[in-house]
Amino acid sequence: MLGKVHEHQELEMMSNTSSLGHVQTDAPTPTRRTVDVFTRVLHALLALSFVGAYITAESEIFRLVHVSLGYTLGGLLLVRVVWGLLGPRHARLSAMWGKLRGLGAWWNGVRTGQASWRQTQNLYMALSVVLVLLTIAPVVLSGYVTYQEFTGEWMEEVHEFFGNVMLLAVLAHVSGVIGLSLLRRRNLATPMLTGRVEGAGPDLIKSNHSILALLLLAAVLSFWGWQWQTSPQTPSDPGVSALLAAPGKAQSEDHDD
Repeated sequence: MLGKVHEHQELEMMSNTSSLGHVQTDAPTPTRRTVDVFTRVLHALLALSFVGAYITAESEIFRLVHVSLGYTLGGLLLVRVVWGLLGPRHARLSAMWGKLRGLGAWWNGVRTGQASWRQTQNLYMALSVVLVLLTIAPVVLSGYVTYQEFTGEWMEEVHEFFGNVMLLAVLAHVSGVIGLSLLRRRNLATPMLTGRVEGAGPDLIKSNHSILALLLLAAVLSFWGWQWQTSPQTPSDPGVSALLAAPGKAQSEDHDD
């Protein structure tokens, strides 16, 4: 009888332990905010503008799309510079420069065989971001000069060259994110998608800057709408324009022939 009582108690304790473990498993994982929504929207618009502009670079049909996205890329670069000067500390250009200042110490570590792997990763990501930002200006300026036909065809080759350099910089940045995500066994792109990372503790970013994000998105969409409304709606070829303007006359001439 006593053995049955002990067995019942053990079963009850095991059941309670299992129930407690189930509750702990179902509990939500704590997260904290590390990237504000304005920075995320700015990052997404930069990425979408470059990808769209690069895809439409060789298309005459989507030339207006290519030009509009190029202008957008230039405007977003200005926003990023202002944000880097006046924005929160985590988005400051000085923070990026602080990472690059360790380049000399890292190189000395490489020569002596004492380079930090963590510092190597941080420098690689910082350099890829800086290279992307530095190539935007020559890409946009050379594209504008080419579009306005201020120079000869050689400027088009310059524009294509800087576009390919920027593509390599973007691919290096994306490859770094994927590679480090695999090495660290956590998705490093998550902060730019959700703004949060797993872990207990207070939010590193106090303000989400949602209003600024909405204003930026509204400004970009308004610019795209304005570009579409003010774009020429007739073909540039005078012969095609005349044919569309007077189809009856063209048919009559064909009939007389």
